[in-house]
Formats: sequence, C-alpha cells, structure tokens
Amino acid sequence: MNIQLISGAIAAVVLLGLSSTAGGADARNSIVYQDQLALHEIAKSASAKNIEQDITTLVSFGTRHTLSETESDTRGIGAARRWIKAEFDKISADCGGCLEVFYQSEVISGERRIPDPVEVISVIAIQKGTTDPNRYVMMSGDIDSRVSDVMNYTDDSPGANDNASGVAGTLEAARILSKYQFNGSIVYAALAGEEQGLFGGRILADYAKANNWQLKAVLNNDMIGNIEGINGVINNTTARIFAEGTRHTETPDEARLRRFTGGEVDSPSRNLARYIDYMADRYIENLDTMVVYRLDRFRRGGHHRPFNDLGYPGVRIMETNEHYDRQHQDLRTEDGVRYGDTIDGVNFEYAAKLTALNAVSLASMAWAPKPPTSVEISGAVQPSTTLKWAALDKTQNPHLKGYKIYWRYTDAPQWQFSRYVGNVTEFTLENIVIDNYFFGVASVSKDGYESPVVYPGAAGAFGE
Repeated sequence: MNIQLISGAIAAVVLLGLSSTAGGADARNSIVYQDQLALHEIAKSASAKNIEQDITTLVSFGTRHTLSETESDTRGIGAARRWIKAEFDKISADCGGCLEVFYQSEVISGERRIPDPVEVISVIAIQKGTTDPNRYVMMSGDIDSRVSDVMNYTDDSPGANDNASGVAGTLEAARILSKYQFNGSIVYAALAGEEQGLFGGRILADYAKANNWQLKAVLNNDMIGNIEGINGVINNTTARIFAEGTRHTETPDEARLRRFTGGEVDSPSRNLARYIDYMADRYIENLDTMVVYRLDRFRRGGHHRPFNDLGYPGVRIMETNEHYDRQHQDLRTEDGVRYGDTIDGVNFEYAAKLTALNAVSLASMAWAPKPPTSVEISGAVQPSTTLKWAALDKTQNPHLKGYKIYWRYTDAPQWQFSRYVGNVTEFTLENIVIDNYFFGVASVSKDGYESPVVYPGAAGAFGE
C-alpha cells in the first residue's frame, strides 16, 4: 500500500484511494490521519544491540526444550525462564515498578508430545493502563526450542530465530514502552510449550477468559530475524502478518447472517492486521508488510491460535522469507549444507525493525480509546448507508474525541475512505450505497489516536 504524507510530522494528511465518482466517496472523504510524533520516537528506539544480546543469552542455555533441564542455572528451559523473568523485573525496576511480572504455569501430561507430567511455565509482564486497565493488547514470543526429533530434549537446540528472536523482541518492546503511560494495558508474554502443542498460549488464553480480560489484540511474534529464504531470496524490507477470517467461535445463526451481509474478510483479526499494516506504512522506514488471509502458514500453527480459538483478535507477525534448513533441525552439515537454527542466521537490524512495528502498534492501540462496540449497519434498498454503535464509557475513555466511519470497495485490501463524524452514536452516509462497499467504525482520541476499525455485527466485533 502506498501512502503519501502531505504535511509535517505532527499533522500529516494521508490520502488513499481518491475518487470523485465513487458514489460520493470523493476527496472530502479521503482518509485523514493525524501523524504522531511519539510513535516516530518509539519506532526509532528499538535497539538491534539489545536484541542481539538477548538472543545470544537465550542461545547460551544450550536447549530450551519444554522437557529439558529445570534445575541448572546455565542450561535448559528452567534457566531460560528465570533469566527472562529477571529481565522483566529489571525493566520494571527501571520504570518504578510499572510492570506486574509473574510466572504462569500448569502441569501438562498425557499429551502426544508431553506424555509424562511437566510443569509448563510462561513468563508474563503486564503494564496496567491508567483509565481502562481491563482493556489489553499483547505481544508474545515463544521460549522453547527443538531439533529434528520433537521429543529430543537433551541435544543442543539454539533456537536463535525460532524463537529467541520473538522473545528478544518482546523484551525490547517492554523496555521501550515502559517509559510511557497508556490508557489501556499492555501484556508482554514469553510463552512456553509452543513446540509441544501451543500450551503456554492456551493457558494464558484461558486465564484471560476466566478473568474477563477485554483482550483486543494479540501480536504473536514467531521468527522475526531471518532475511535469507530457502528460495534464495534475501530481503530485509518485508514482513508477513497472518490473520484468519471467519471467527472460530462463530455460531450457525451468525454464519447464516454473514452469508447475506458479508464479513468473511473483516474479522477482528483481519482488521487488526490492517491496522498493523497501516502502522508499518506510517512509522517503520523501509518496511512493507503483507497481510496474509490465513490463520498461519499452510497447515502450520502458532501461539496466536489458542486466542483465536476463544474468539480473541490475534495475528502472527513474522519474516517473509523462511529458511527451512534452519528450522527444527539437528545441528549438522550434510553434503556441504549446514543445518540448524544458529545465531549467525539472525539479522538483528531486521528483528529490531519488526520489534518497532509491534511497539508502535501496541502503543497506538493502548493510547486510543476502546474500539467501538455494538456496531450495526442498515441501508438495504436505500440510497444511503446508516451506521450505529454504543457510546463508550466516559470514565474508561476520558480522552475520546469521537468516531470515524471507514469504507472501501469490497475487493480492496485496505480501507480507502473515511469520515470523522464527531461524538455521536449514529451517522448516515448520504448517497453511499450499502451494496457497493464494506464499512466499519473506529474510535478517535483527542490527540488523534485511532482504534482498529470494527466491522458491523458479530463477524467484526472486537468484544464488549
């Protein structure tokens, strides 16, 4: 997506998809976005040096297999998670205790990849919001690593890119964002048990559900450091955002309604992905993100899936060009080919770039008001389209300025047109026919921070 910044650093105007003949969607309805200096500062703060140091330390534990050593201070999953917790504790101390840091665990057994009882322990850090602390956005990476045999927990398994890079990025995002205060809460999660069955994510997703978290975004980072593809492509300027379509929790009644109203490509996960893609264009230099309309790579999975399973918006952020000789491989050389996920396969500047993308996306959502709720749409056999939504709680969203309606052609990948409509709960777009576009609503703060766009009905709802 090409974006042209028209004015200065504080109040840039972004014009997308201008059309003077598109059923009323003319230049007056072009997307106008207020550029945020703080997000530029956050983007520039991601340190490749810090990420290199963190990945180096994680690799030094030899293996981080879920079933590996837990007593040693220098080897195994136990040493790794204790070091991660110590890093989060250090970050919290530097910000005056702004992070709540804790282990989260559950004993797993009787599973194909965990046959005997094992305590799966993740490390969680929460930065509480100032006005809406029960609204959460999250960044995660996976602690564990593996070699060719998923049950081999003794051999060296560096896991430099998969997924020390994601954990290092999560730690660095916490270092950056802990210097700020936000309206909503931010979760930084180093999740365990991914290679053995996505257990850390499932445990945290269940915890979020049990504690009634208003979890609006899960940004799962799994392999964010490789720029050399198995196909020979070397590229540090692109990344992928995987986002599923129809919600896994959709009911038969909701599916029947969606058949006639649309929403297959406007799940909250897809609109979260569009939001992150837009952040890349606005704030991350020399990075083009590709939204992939799929839960994950073909027939593969990641730690956002347990959250998607419960209906939460979640995406996977990762490199574009994977190198399969460096994934899930015993360390060896065969026929002149080196195998294994070693640190020399990680590009730290690239990992810092993707970390910056996460940081600005999390910050923008946490500074924005809550996404609109109870969004409805009407306009069948009419010349105009009307949208309605519920008013946001003023105590939780004291910085709310109003709402913005977005729309686009049904085959367009990104939102093309918008209109700020003020602090109202209903608005009619005159002479814009409902049949020709997809629509959504975003909330806007007094400083210009916007929530993700919410598509009308159950198909697009980010939850109450």
